[in-house]
Amino acid sequence: MSYSEFKDSLQANVPPAGLSELQLGLWHIAKGNWQEAHTIAQDHEGETDFDRLHAYVHRIEGDAWNADYWYQKAGTKMPEKSIGEELELLIHLWC
Repeated sequence: MSYSEFKDSLQANVPPAGLSELQLGLWHIAKGNWQEAHTIAQDHEGETDFDRLHAYVHRIEGDAWNADYWYQKAGTKMPEKSIGEELELLIHLWC
């Protein structure tokens, strides 16, 4: 799915068929349901991209310590971007 297709899909109330698990997590976050994205990330713990998703979810939640832990597990650091800017970055990365 392309970036623009993903963004267009956010107009719907249900995620489109064919999303990867990472895209599904981002879709739920973009729709305000970070808890669902957290479940997806936990189901894939130890996989780098999902650990990055896990970090982002904890950042949204406001749990900086836990977010830092998961960013480290993903081999990166918390970006010096807003939460919204990071979401856009992840959509571009995974779509």
